[in-house]
Amino acid sequence: MKLFGKTFARAAMVSAAVLCSAMSQAEDALKEITYLMPAPPTLPAFAPWTLAQSKGYFAEEGLKVNFVTARGGVDVAKQIGTGNAMVGGAIGDTPLIVRANGIPVKAVAVLGSGSLTVLATGDSAGIKSVTDLKGKTVTVLSYADTTYYALLATLKKYGLTKDDMNIQAAGPAGVWKLFATGDADAMAGAPDWVVSVQDSGRDISVVPEKDMFQSMAQAILASDDAIKNHPDIVQGVVTATLKGMRDIMADPKQAAMDFASAVPAFKGREDYLERAFALFNERVYKNPPMPGVIDEERLGEVAKFYLAEGIVKTEVPLKDLFTNEFAKNARPGTVADFSSTKPHIQVTTREDRP
Repeated sequence: MKLFGKTFARAAMVSAAVLCSAMSQAEDALKEITYLMPAPPTLPAFAPWTLAQSKGYFAEEGLKVNFVTARGGVDVAKQIGTGNAMVGGAIGDTPLIVRANGIPVKAVAVLGSGSLTVLATGDSAGIKSVTDLKGKTVTVLSYADTTYYALLATLKKYGLTKDDMNIQAAGPAGVWKLFATGDADAMAGAPDWVVSVQDSGRDISVVPEKDMFQSMAQAILASDDAIKNHPDIVQGVVTATLKGMRDIMADPKQAAMDFASAVPAFKGREDYLERAFALFNERVYKNPPMPGVIDEERLGEVAKFYLAEGIVKTEVPLKDLFTNEFAKNARPGTVADFSSTKPHIQVTTREDRP
C-alpha cells in the first residue's frame, strides 16, 4: 500500500511537471509585443483590449501583449512611427494628423462607427450651446491626444478657437475630476468619464452627436513596416481586439463583470461599468456593418475639414491613412448579432430639455 502511494505520488509529480513544462513552452512560443496606449489601459475606455488580454484572445492569436502608456494618441503614433512599437491605440483621425508630418502609420481597424469624443457641459455653467463655451474652462486628456483635436474641430464649426477659452490638459484623472468638482465648465473626453461625473452628483448635459464634429472612434494603429513585414502580428491584434469589442456590444453586463475581474480596482463597481459600456455602445461602437472596417467616406470628410481649417497643413492621400485588409480578414468570432444590444444609461442632451 505504501509502495502504491509513493508510486502514485511520483506519477502525480511527474504529470504536474510535464503540465507546467508544456504550459511554459506554450507561453514561450507566444510572440511578445508592445502595444502603446494613449492613457492607462485599466480605464474602461480600453475594455476591448483588457478583455482580449484577460480572456486569452491575444494568446489565441499567438501573442503576448505588453501594454505601455504613452502621452495621448498623437504621441502613440509618433512612437510607432519611430519604431518604438509596431502597434498602438489612438483615434481614427490620428494618422491624418501625423502622416502630414511624415510619420509612417496607418489605422488598421476602428472600434465603432461613432465618435469617441463626447463633449459634456455643467448645467450650472450657463452653457446652452457650443458657442457658450467662450470664456469657459474645458478639460481634455492632453494636448497630444486626438480628442483635443476633435474638440478644436468642433469649436471651428461654431467660429471658435482654442484662444476663446481656457482648455486644460488635465490627465486621465483630472480630465473628469476637475469637471466633477466644478473647477471646469465642460469636458471633452471618453464616455466612461461622463458616467464618472454623473456618479459624482454634478448635473451635466451631453452635446448631441449631430452638433459635434464627426471625428472617429478608437482605432488600432500600425507602422508601415509592421503592415508590410509583420502582417501576422497586426492581424492577431486586430482579430483579438475586435473579439473584446464584440463581447461588450453583445452583453454589457457580463462584460462589466469580466472587466472587474481583470481589473480588481473596479470590483464592486460593475454597475458603473455596465452603464459606461452601454454609453459606448450607444455613442461609439453602435452597429458597424462590419466590425473594425474604416469608413473611407467619413475619413475623407474629416480630412477635408482638418485641411480646410488648417488643423493639418498638407493634404495626404486617403490610401496612406488606413487599410481595411486586417478588419476584413479577422477570423470568425469577431462578428456577432448586436441587434439585442440596448442602452442601459440615460444621458440628458439639449434636445431632451423642455
